[in-house]
Amino acid sequence: EVELVESGGGSVQAGGSLRLSCAAEAFTLRNYCMGWFRQAVGKEREEVAALYSRQGRTYYADSVKGRFTISLDNPKTALTLQMNSLKTEDTAMYYCAAAILARQCDALMMGAGASVDAWGQGTLVNVSS
Repeated sequence: EVELVESGGGSVQAGGSLRLSCAAEAFTLRNYCMGWFRQAVGKEREEVAALYSRQGRTYYADSVKGRFTISLDNPKTALTLQMNSLKTEDTAMYYCAAAILARQCDALMMGAGASVDAWGQGTLVNVSS
């Protein structure tokens, strides 16, 4: 069973930065496609970014390109999402996800990864103007 535990959410003013972390076993982070999703109140969950570290591949939604960076931390014990130049529209619950099966991984890396295999519990990001 894949366990994902997010942290790092909070409140910040527009233009500020936050860094989210998703703790997971090293095997998970090395071998599975990993992603960040978000869901704002009254909206559908959307994929924000994805990483397949074995192939060095990343995906970013257009809305966050140039502002967010997905990576593994240096000890390779967590997936991170560095969020800079935050906007009020970035306010949402952010979820970490893992895609284990090949077809789920392919979908995640193309930005269509709604059917991932494991989810974290979420961490709330609130950006105020």
